[in-house]
Amino acid sequence: MGRERIKLDLLIHDLKVPLAVIDAGITSLLGRVEKYGPLTEKQKKVLVRVLRNTKVTKRLVNDTLELGRSREGIINLTNFKPSELVEKVLVEIFDLNDTDMAEKLRICTELTQLQEILEEKGFLLLIDKKIWCEDIYLDKSKMKQILRNLLTNALKYRKNRVELNIENRDGYLSISVKDDGDGIPLTYHDKIFKSYFQMDCTDSCPVRGHGLGLAGVMVLVEDMEGRLILESDENKGAKFVVMVPLGNK
Repeated sequence: MGRERIKLDLLIHDLKVPLAVIDAGITSLLGRVEKYGPLTEKQKKVLVRVLRNTKVTKRLVNDTLELGRSREGIINLTNFKPSELVEKVLVEIFDLNDTDMAEKLRICTELTQLQEILEEKGFLLLIDKKIWCEDIYLDKSKMKQILRNLLTNALKYRKNRVELNIENRDGYLSISVKDDGDGIPLTYHDKIFKSYFQMDCTDSCPVRGHGLGLAGVMVLVEDMEGRLILESDENKGAKFVVMVPLGNK
């Protein structure tokens, strides 16, 4: 690892301490009324918003460090179930703008119930019950970052619907995320996987704002010897398919 990369990773790592202090302080203000006194509804609303954005920043710090580890070839294989991965990511995503939905997902214990709750929000989860509870052997942190980025983009650009399909295809974990948005013209398919790619402000193409997310996803997928496939065209929605070889414990 180069000296400049080490300096950058150290700086990013050191951000975790002040963020943890901010998180703990706001959580105490909101939860320990007997010590700090009551808050008005407006004060609570502001603090909840700050806390939510602090969590987002903490997640971005962790994601950036994970990308750095990935570039150095560090893969941490562990056993986990697809259910753990999907539920964790969905709670994180909805916790940012729909806390009621996030709470429903937290207490949900059955796949069928989870699918029904998600469908109310135009989110279709397609996965076989057997695979849902089956142990897989992959880098959980990287898979979580990949899924979170793809789902966040799909929810951002959809018109009405998002589909998440998870399958075991001949030793590969296949994760497909599809939205019914405006789609991505063929001429931009390579460009959106480049870091910080932004569309010209005069261009109406709906891929503006993908930024580092998809570039990061591509890095993580390739470092796990997988493939990332884009199927999309203008006015036809977008479908991203991740194929990652399942490890052998």
